Amino acid sequence: MTVDLTDIRRTPFWHEQLPAAPELTIAPPETVDVLIIGAGYTGLNAAIVTARGGLSTLVVDAEDPGFGCSTRNGGQISTSVKPSLAKLTEKFGSDKAQAIRGEGKQALEWFGMFVEGEGLNCDFRRAGRYHAAHTPQHYEVLVRDAETMRLKEGIECFPVPRSEQRTELGTDSYFGGVVYPKHCSVHPAKLHRELLRLAIDAGAKIVGKSAATSIERTSSGFKVQTAKGEVRAGQVIVATNGYTTDLMPWLRRRIIPIGSYIIATEELPQSIVDELFPTDRIASDTCKVLYYYRATPDRKRIAFGGRVRAAESDPVASAPLLHHHMCRIFPSLAGTKISHAWSGTVAYSFDELPHTGHHDGVHYAVGYCGSGVSMASYLGMRTGQKVLGLPEGQTAFDDMVHPTRPLYTGKPWFLPAAVAYYRWMDDRQWQKAGRAA
Repeated sequence: MTVDLTDIRRTPFWHEQLPAAPELTIAPPETVDVLIIGAGYTGLNAAIVTARGGLSTLVVDAEDPGFGCSTRNGGQISTSVKPSLAKLTEKFGSDKAQAIRGEGKQALEWFGMFVEGEGLNCDFRRAGRYHAAHTPQHYEVLVRDAETMRLKEGIECFPVPRSEQRTELGTDSYFGGVVYPKHCSVHPAKLHRELLRLAIDAGAKIVGKSAATSIERTSSGFKVQTAKGEVRAGQVIVATNGYTTDLMPWLRRRIIPIGSYIIATEELPQSIVDELFPTDRIASDTCKVLYYYRATPDRKRIAFGGRVRAAESDPVASAPLLHHHMCRIFPSLAGTKISHAWSGTVAYSFDELPHTGHHDGVHYAVGYCGSGVSMASYLGMRTGQKVLGLPEGQTAFDDMVHPTRPLYTGKPWFLPAAVAYYRWMDDRQWQKAGRAA
């Protein structure tokens, strides 16, 4: 199938629906109580807490605030912790496993209360998620796991067999799925713009195009070199996630940057969107290299994301492949044009868990493994509380070993081979299941 890419836009669809940006600080002050490096969800939520707590707060970013994945993601919000309770129990024991999984639930609940309590204009909806099985065997596992989560963790969920699937998602390509009613959706760029507003209103100074190039400990705190001048700070927070550089080599060795690619369709007839997303839920599937998709908040387009190439590529080069897989799930979209194609960089950790803590006196929170909307915001908030010396800032992630691998320096040379293998396995399983059906 040939896809017309003539008029495709390389910027995120989300960026076109933003109000005017607030006025930022041009140059950083010479001294502050807290310097935050990275103006995404993590950094801005930390800044809101520290600024409201009375500390002079500066946020610097190598690009314009919001350049990174905070305005480029799919706007899907879950409980964020990928490993199951069973896997975590085997590794950490029952109590620690429950605490780790509990942080994911708390992050989701806190996020909703925060957005609604602050009155943020970001198209936040408690729409729920439909998690679809790409083979009958995966459906059986999904149902078992869902029942375990319901009984042992109190996570609300219910199975949907293939015969009833179209009440949730307008496709016959999957073999049923599980609904998580408390999962949410948001307009990611509007959310970021609102966090930027809150941070500035709280008194934080935000400086863009000011990459931090070095961090040096001093007798009174830290000396940080930025592209717009030197800053002395009492405390430093690194909140760079998938955009972490050699500014902090120890941290970069523990981050696996992975590009995630998204397309948006042209505007669609209301009847098509209603057929495909009758409940307005967000959606994902059980593929190892999963797809995630949704109707946009105005219900005029479909945003469809995933990883379709082994190596990092131009988003426009990935667009036809994403379109192909979108149409495999939704054949009625076969003649649909792509209006936008973009990508963002997420950060995985080697144990598939978020991590927060401090190293050499520098606070950090990173590694959201592609599920960072609520967790990045939550751990940014908790990091801000730690800087203020508040006991509630502590989390179940704080005392965990943050793993790396021998000889790994932050460039995932192994990723293309791993993605290619898992992509091949996913496609093989899906094709085999389709023939059997």
